[in-house]
Amino acid sequence: MELDWNAVRAQARQAAEELLETARLRPGEIFVVGCSSSEITGGQIGHASSLEAARAVFDGIYPLLRERGIWLAAQCCEHLNRALILEEACARQYGYDPVWVVPQPKAGGSFATTAWRNFEKPVAVEHIRAHGGLDIGGTLIGMHLRDVAVPVRLSLTHIGAAILLCARTRPKLIGGARAVYE
Repeated sequence: MELDWNAVRAQARQAAEELLETARLRPGEIFVVGCSSSEITGGQIGHASSLEAARAVFDGIYPLLRERGIWLAAQCCEHLNRALILEEACARQYGYDPVWVVPQPKAGGSFATTAWRNFEKPVAVEHIRAHGGLDIGGTLIGMHLRDVAVPVRLSLTHIGAAILLCARTRPKLIGGARAVYE
């Protein structure tokens, strides 16, 4: 499948903008992205890794998040147990312990590899609790979201050929019938 990388970049940016508007993430919060570059190009997840597709998505999302002071967490593929690539400062801020691994296109995924190569001081961690995120191609980011994830529908349903699913999180509602919520 021949793709226009500028169109993929624009779709990724639009998806991130729409989710940020809905989720109202604040500076210092975490935005997780699971991205199957294989699915973007019309292939099967894990079988057609594309650094070009990953780069287009990264270039669409990362500058927008940096402008807003929001951390990007890039989810690795199942070969690295869906570990995440973060900036070292984010890991320190949230108390996440780094693990030793460097993602590669076929062991970690092209998107995580792209993040590793472009972050200032990248580290890998096993678990996070993100405030919202994009699942591009059925990568299952739910394990990395805070406890109450809320699905978000955007005007876009795909990036390239990959299905797009999004979520924001909210605090738990506790206290029962007498509780008051803002």
